[in-house]
Amino acid sequence: MKTFAGRKLGRPTASRMMMLRNLATSLLQHEKIITTLPRAKELSRYAEKIITAAKGEVPVTARREVSGKVLNRDVQKKLFEVLVPRYSARSGGYTQIVRTGFRTGDSAPMALIRLIP
Repeated sequence: MKTFAGRKLGRPTASRMMMLRNLATSLLQHEKIITTLPRAKELSRYAEKIITAAKGEVPVTARREVSGKVLNRDVQKKLFEVLVPRYSARSGGYTQIVRTGFRTGDSAPMALIRLIP
């Protein structure tokens, strides 16, 4: 049996990766979003990797790597001009997940994920 890193979130691979890109773009744009707990946990891993890649040694390489993962050019600009200087002294742990209760319709556990100020 082959193992994998991360949750499948009930979606095929391409759909799951696009969902994570969309969630990451929204998180970097608004700095906090509300989603289900499993999605928040996966998004935390994904967003941490994006921010760490943006802090890379070579700026051109960092921009190219991030451009494939963040969908909006304005958000990419914010990432490099606002967030990278904010987290320059921090080596990880850029996100925080706070449980917010359960969704009304299906009782799915909900969470607020935000970037640490």
